[in-house]
Amino acid sequence: MDVLVIGTGGREHALVRALAADPGIDAVHAAPGNPGTAELATLHEVDPMDGVAVARLASELDVGLVVIGPEAPLVAGVADAVRAVGVPCFGPSAEAARLEGSKAFAKDVMTAAAVPTAEARVCTSHDEVEAALDAFGPPYVVKDDGLAGGKGVVVTDDRQVASDHARACDRVVIEEYLDGPEVSLFAICGWSEADGTTVHPLQPAQDFKRIHDGDQGPNTGGMGAYTPLTWAPDDLVDEVTRTVLRPTVDELARRGTPFAGLLYAGLALTSRGVRVVEFNVRFGDPETQPLLALLDSPLSPLLLGAATGTLTDVPPPTWKPGAAVAVVMASKGYPETSSHGDVIVGTDTLTHDTAVHVIHAGTALTDGHLVTAGGRVLAVTAVGTDVADARAKAYDGVARISFPGAQWRRDIAAGR
Repeated sequence: MDVLVIGTGGREHALVRALAADPGIDAVHAAPGNPGTAELATLHEVDPMDGVAVARLASELDVGLVVIGPEAPLVAGVADAVRAVGVPCFGPSAEAARLEGSKAFAKDVMTAAAVPTAEARVCTSHDEVEAALDAFGPPYVVKDDGLAGGKGVVVTDDRQVASDHARACDRVVIEEYLDGPEVSLFAICGWSEADGTTVHPLQPAQDFKRIHDGDQGPNTGGMGAYTPLTWAPDDLVDEVTRTVLRPTVDELARRGTPFAGLLYAGLALTSRGVRVVEFNVRFGDPETQPLLALLDSPLSPLLLGAATGTLTDVPPPTWKPGAAVAVVMASKGYPETSSHGDVIVGTDTLTHDTAVHVIHAGTALTDGHLVTAGGRVLAVTAVGTDVADARAKAYDGVARISFPGAQWRRDIAAGR
């Protein structure tokens, strides 16, 4: 089977890498791709937001599966356009993708499904914002209702900062602050009339959102991640599957919009129990990098099963022993801005390292040179016997790579 991966970032490179090593895949195509995916897949020019163009390309290539990586095309209905021409597509419909596209919609679904989450208010006016901030008090949690590339959330003790962020958004969700560590749990979900919903959770991971060490500074799309979480409760996956994942996809099916794709639950392990912080509807970046590095079973049967309504026939994923850590190297100015065109050196020193690999995100080729082309430039991902070993290998890889203004956190997975 041939497969087409849509997107340009680190999550797409990680998916291409896993699919290229999959014995069930004959050829991998990527569109538009990046210099990293170009080493493993045939690249094609296409606008990921143009559903008609993506569907046409999938038909012309005669692929057996399309995998849509980014959230914006999913919210825009690109998966619907691909399925409309008869090509199986891993990714939810536009209606189901509202779980990520609208935090207010996600709250409505969680309320209907009795999913544990933070108490919240949806605000569309300044008066409503101020009343909500009064009601919840500090730390203030203010979320842009729409897509914001992982940077639409402000958590602050500063009332003015919270109010200013709310004013910059058309509609916001203001909610109570959730204490405790945060965990990411992905699940591959499918649905069929005969079997209903099927949920195959992956193993938990943890990412680091703030730009600076010690969780300081503004939120980013993610500066690093690791898996497994040896400190997490043994029954965490079972509990979240029972109380969060399955009730959510069952509620969507009840509404006539079954979910087929990757459901990402951002969780807080609070003093009052597990609470949902947010939902995403696609593989998260950078958690995807360490998770796929440890995936032992083939990826394609899971993706195809979700896309074709046969996931119930696919065994749950299995995992290699050990641990994996990903450290993101970002460009100068990120997350407020990003520097483009800076020459990157040193990635070639890791080409033949079996324990460490470089996942490209914001990179490009200019005059034969690998250069920066985005905020999060690349992620150095390493596998080791445990988290400490994988962490040491990842940071050794980071030390071999350089570009002007490069910034990265020094505390990813520290002490884990």
